[in-house]
Amino acid sequence: MSDQTSDTLRQQALDYHRFPKPGKLEIRATKPLANGRDLARAYSPGVAEACLEIKSDPKAARDYTSRGNLVAVVSNGTAVLGLGNIGALASKPVMEGKAVLFKKFAGIDCFDIEVNESDPEKLADIVCALEPSFGAINLEDIKAPDCFVVEEICRERMNIPVFHDDQHGTAIVVSAAALNAVKLAGKTLEDVKVVSTGGGAAGIACLNMLVKLGVKRENIWLCDIDGLVYEGRETEMTPQKAAYAQGSTAKTLGDVIEGADLFLGLSGPNVLKPEMVEKMAQTPIIFALANPNPEILPDLARQVAPDAIIATGRSDFPNQVNNVLCFPFIFRGALDVGATTINDEMKIACVEGIAALARATTSAEAAAAYRGESLTFGRDYLIPKPFDPRLSATVSVAVAEAAMASGVAERPIEDMDAYKAKLRASVYRSALLMRPVFDAAAEASRRIVFAEGEDERVLRAAQAVLEETPEQPILIGRPEVINMRCERLGLEIRPERDFNIVNPENDPRYRDYWKTYHEIMARRGVTPDLARAIMRTNSTAIGAVMVHRGEADSLICGTFGEYRWHLNYVTQVLGSETQYPHGALSMMILEDGPLFIADTHVHFIPTADQIAQAALGAARHVRRFGLEPKIALCSQSQFGNQNSEAAERIRAGLAVLDAAPREFEYEGEMSVEAALDPELRQRLLPDNRMSGKANVLIFANADAASGVRNILKMTAQGLEVGPILMGMGNRAHIVTPSITTRGLLNMAALAGTPVSKYG
Repeated sequence: MSDQTSDTLRQQALDYHRFPKPGKLEIRATKPLANGRDLARAYSPGVAEACLEIKSDPKAARDYTSRGNLVAVVSNGTAVLGLGNIGALASKPVMEGKAVLFKKFAGIDCFDIEVNESDPEKLADIVCALEPSFGAINLEDIKAPDCFVVEEICRERMNIPVFHDDQHGTAIVVSAAALNAVKLAGKTLEDVKVVSTGGGAAGIACLNMLVKLGVKRENIWLCDIDGLVYEGRETEMTPQKAAYAQGSTAKTLGDVIEGADLFLGLSGPNVLKPEMVEKMAQTPIIFALANPNPEILPDLARQVAPDAIIATGRSDFPNQVNNVLCFPFIFRGALDVGATTINDEMKIACVEGIAALARATTSAEAAAAYRGESLTFGRDYLIPKPFDPRLSATVSVAVAEAAMASGVAERPIEDMDAYKAKLRASVYRSALLMRPVFDAAAEASRRIVFAEGEDERVLRAAQAVLEETPEQPILIGRPEVINMRCERLGLEIRPERDFNIVNPENDPRYRDYWKTYHEIMARRGVTPDLARAIMRTNSTAIGAVMVHRGEADSLICGTFGEYRWHLNYVTQVLGSETQYPHGALSMMILEDGPLFIADTHVHFIPTADQIAQAALGAARHVRRFGLEPKIALCSQSQFGNQNSEAAERIRAGLAVLDAAPREFEYEGEMSVEAALDPELRQRLLPDNRMSGKANVLIFANADAASGVRNILKMTAQGLEVGPILMGMGNRAHIVTPSITTRGLLNMAALAGTPVSKYG
């Protein structure tokens, strides 16, 4: 790295911490404080009621305060990774960063607490005194052997989890990687010879965990700066190191490395030499975890051992051993069951959960976050990536179950399926709202045809469909391309074995398909030759023909291309007098709940009848999500104060709705502001017929609807479910090119429920 590049990265890091406001954390209130009534409840006199409840039952603190989801990250800054003893104040950016990771990955609130105390017993006293404030304690960057003393005292005296992440977090992630590396090397933990450098907190904890997993104590050789730890050695010894003493004579790393299956480095740069790697066993496993410079660079190790399986602590090499794979989720599980400690059973469950996740198919979200990297289980993918959203549900659940089984959970979880769903909902914002849809889809097995079957998002969605629903995906695409991409992406699914394929280039149904299309389109200018060409090249038309012929129940298309281009073929083949597009409905999941927008794509300037049809269709679909529709017909006009063309069409649409009884709330014409602010609406029209905030906005033209949809996506971080094509009997849905794999899975669940379910 050049000096100029280094200076640039340094300045970028400083700017990140300084702007737009200093630091990485802030505190936000979770309750309103807008008037005197709120103040009276939040503080005096109302706060006394919560205090008295907790005095009567200390466990009630979880119900009336944030303690049950609050962790303290405590450090004295004596062993900051890569920086050493920089002191408590200088360590604060690291501890703030740890708090950010807790919130980002597990939704856990966190305070960083930096303490000017080097005496381990006094530091332990301070930490113990914090117990009333926190649900758990994360000790961080405290030097060895002081960290052992602090943790031992705190665990003995405190009735909440105390976890020194430098020790146990590192040990858990290292052990997960070791489990998978040993498996790949065709070896067993019971037989491997382990040589380790570094007798600090992390190194000792890693060895302790490996022993718990099956490595034999006599097969472990521990070295430090003074060489082998052996019986009778006096320099730089601690009781923790002495537990791994081998023999009674001094030896060097080079002396003991011969025949080693696993090198575990938690020491310093360039400790492991290439000539030492040559002495190791066949298919050596090398964990060179010193940061920022490892004990040996991967390329250097592979020059002498091409079959080596290598992990480092750096993000620019495969297999980064990163504690963020562990600590957010072990704390999440521990807090959720009210664990009084984090015991060995919980740690082992964490190890096994992380290891198993790497062996499973990779998630689409992780693939998107690490585009260009191979995320298929193997030598370069021993453990999951930090941004794999499945970590929360997998690891937290494993930890919670282990806590309950080992008897340390004060609040056992009775419905584990509901707990898993809650964790998934915390990761996938659509999960909670989509639950009724998935439940309804589980009652029916429908055949969903994906027009763009070679698209990576579609392939990942097809696997998710098979895993999470009873639906049967059908993919349109070339089998050899689909098979190759499944292999490259590390997907378990394969064409014909797990799902059916329609090959536009060579399918036995080709003649039947073009003849069917020609029959439909013969009097609309489509000749037999054109029908043949379309059935060879147009996957949307092919999918629509399949639905028309009853070979599929619903079509999903649109991952590339313009919406109305797809709509043209869907309408041609599947449209009828009773089934025709009423509009496109998008559910935008916002911080304060869902908001439905229509019509975003179908009608540029809808007529009064089309506006009414969009409202009727939206009402049906909103109920699919377990919600009661409250529909606002929106324009710039407020209840007749303008006579623009758009306002007149909205009023005419309102009149169409008024012509018959409706089983949902609706009102118009009004601005979006009035639709979402009940108090403003009440002032403008006291006798309006809608209560509360609208949850559906129907617009007078597609530009307005689409503009609001896009603004919510880009500035309010709105997550879209849709667009849902209304009026086609659930037989086709056209998505947009920005859709994600999760979005396709959500659309498959919507398509997987017969429309008769909702009237």
